[in-house]
Amino acid sequence: MIAYLGQFADQIAVFNVFRYITFRTGAAMIFGFITVFLFGPAIISALRLRQGKGQPIRADGPQTHFKKAGTPTMGGLMILSGVLVSTLFWADLTNIYVWTVLLVTVGFGAIGFYDDYLKVTKQSDKGFSGKSRLALEFLIAAMAVLLIVLRTEGPFATSLAFPFVKELLFNLGLFYVGFAAFVIVGAGNAVNLTDGLDGLAIVPIMIAVAALGLIAYLAGNVNFANYLQIHYVAGTGELAPVCGAVIGAGLGFLWFNAPPAAIFMGDTGSLALGGMTGAVAVATKHEIVLAIIGGLFVIEALSVIIQVGWFKITGRRVFLMAPIHHHFEKLGWTESQVVIRFWIIAFMLAFVGLSTLKLR
Repeated sequence: MIAYLGQFADQIAVFNVFRYITFRTGAAMIFGFITVFLFGPAIISALRLRQGKGQPIRADGPQTHFKKAGTPTMGGLMILSGVLVSTLFWADLTNIYVWTVLLVTVGFGAIGFYDDYLKVTKQSDKGFSGKSRLALEFLIAAMAVLLIVLRTEGPFATSLAFPFVKELLFNLGLFYVGFAAFVIVGAGNAVNLTDGLDGLAIVPIMIAVAALGLIAYLAGNVNFANYLQIHYVAGTGELAPVCGAVIGAGLGFLWFNAPPAAIFMGDTGSLALGGMTGAVAVATKHEIVLAIIGGLFVIEALSVIIQVGWFKITGRRVFLMAPIHHHFEKLGWTESQVVIRFWIIAFMLAFVGLSTLKLR
């Protein structure tokens, strides 16, 4: 919306600032934070009133989690409200990438909201049917990928780029749609699995989104892309304000999610934000780099896959409890130790992922 005013910069000089993606990214971050900070208490009160017992606590979980009983969930509504308001205000709404990423964010958020609703009303950890949920996620992701492919020019649209190698592209053809959809769905569910402790998911998400926002800005600028020898994708720079909105809204949410949490993110937020990171990675042709930047989420997801698979084969468990952050709790780490150490891992992995921009 505000970006439109940049067209009148010749008549009103001060409007020239709205042409700069960097300015609008910073403004989107501040705007997103203020939105969540101001309206967060009202949303928390409304959710607490409607949910009663709040999010159900796993009976086989760490004993320290039982004191969290009654804490409302669906805090992702706070984040999504901040992201949507800030994005609509500061991003260029004529950009198809912006709407594509919002499609995934809102679509996955709606699926997560329904899942949270079922869990709260039934007071059970069994929510939306797994198969139905995945089917809807893949449908939304496939729609988003098709929009991205149609927007991108030439065979590059369906090609997979590789980090550390500046010219290597592997054209997957029609298989790219399935691959890219898997990246988006995988990212959404990996973040969802990570969201198990106060502040554990939101900070690594903000770190990953910050890294992806920088990549989007650089990949969408022909001069920076040529200098760094990364693939130029026209228009993706406009995803930087969207990422800024996520960071700001995430900071606002963290204000209330910091231990002891006044609200949980729930599937509403974790699915939405995870899917959003996957969509940005697909749009910027950094699908493989996402696995590095979001390595913490990959580790969490793999711990569940390994635990379930090994138990089915042998009847024994690899970890004391999965996802892996609960394993460390069972070993005696305090919740704050697990959270802060995982933040450090997320930061280091994001730094490694960004290093791929220059090591080519």
